[in-house]
Amino acid sequence: MIQETSILPVQSVYPIDNLLITAEILHEYPLIVRFGNVLSDEECQALIDAAAPRMKRSKLANKEISPIRTSSGIFFEANESPLIIEIEKRTSSLMHVPLSHAEGLQVLHYAPSQEFKAHYDFFGHNHPSIQNNRISTLIMYLNDVEEGGETTFPNLEISVKPVKGSALYFEYFYNDPKLNELTLHCGLPVIRGEKWVANQWMRKQQFR
Repeated sequence: MIQETSILPVQSVYPIDNLLITAEILHEYPLIVRFGNVLSDEECQALIDAAAPRMKRSKLANKEISPIRTSSGIFFEANESPLIIEIEKRTSSLMHVPLSHAEGLQVLHYAPSQEFKAHYDFFGHNHPSIQNNRISTLIMYLNDVEEGGETTFPNLEISVKPVKGSALYFEYFYNDPKLNELTLHCGLPVIRGEKWVANQWMRKQQFR
């Protein structure tokens, strides 16, 4: 496979919003990074509190309800509140993509046994959004999960445990489709406790 330039400049620390966000490179091509100190405990709880009363059963990219994805979730509107504005500005800076390319911030909740089976975040060739496809993902973990709920990349043998305030970043904009296909990933079933995450997806072109 041909090495390609990543969207995210690789470094050990990212100073953003008076925070020192730490980075651990889990894989180079495609780039997969585990970040620490992305959200404070207070921000994690505020996102959960804002989302909890509005949750609905999650759907696939084709808008269908499926046993492949059994969580519940909500998309926040852009600029919905000072909290959302602040977090979206931070994720845009961290992901090195203009905020105008961002989808709305999504919060997901997984109860025991709920999961998201193996899938890609980018859209397939028959999807209507293929002309402005997703290029990168940031999964922010809003709580510590007692057991289960790891994010795994089965083709790369990578498994990431949810840790409150941390985040997982990966990108799939590469010209080589084999690199993009390596980002196949799963949200494993929660065994004990519950799992809350916030997702930020970036698009190739302006989205909002």
